Amino acid sequence: MVDFARVQKELQECNRDFEVSGIKVIPKSEANLTQLLGTIPGPLGTPYEGGTFKIDITLPDGYPFEPPKMRFATKVWHPNISSQSGAICLDILKDQWSPALTLKTALLSIQALLSAPEPADPQDAVVAQQYLKDHQTFVGTARYWTEAFAKTSSLGVEEKVQKLVEMGFPEAQVRNALESVGGDENLALEKLCSS
Repeated sequence: MVDFARVQKELQECNRDFEVSGIKVIPKSEANLTQLLGTIPGPLGTPYEGGTFKIDITLPDGYPFEPPKMRFATKVWHPNISSQSGAICLDILKDQWSPALTLKTALLSIQALLSAPEPADPQDAVVAQQYLKDHQTFVGTARYWTEAFAKTSSLGVEEKVQKLVEMGFPEAQVRNALESVGGDENLALEKLCSS
């Protein structure tokens, strides 16, 4: 059985220093603390810099004694992350998990993985080959994917906020809904209508 008191505490810990770390975890819905959405910033000095990456988190019944299931919801070009499914190849999400670790430490480890790829233990063999054999093309592709999938223009967000506010929803609620679904206007509208 999932230790929900621990999960609540972890969510508070994660979000407490968001301004400094840029790492955040929120429940996908208030009613279910086993389906979460994590957010990490792309590390400085990497092709992922300036991007905001969303990570789907599912807590198994055995959490914290079993590792959380995490996958990138944001498309990312990286040897240890599937460019198709977002699956992550990281030992602490598998056999090296320990109950002493937290959601935040797992997300920090994923952020560190973005900085230091392990092409010898790839999740995506095509990306790993490119990383090893044509590093410049790898860097260019990773930057392009970051620009295309991990960055949102603030103008677009403001237009979405305005549109939803004009439908009669309070601005603070609109901003929270948009943030919780990664800026997807239709999902935000669904969330606003169901609450």
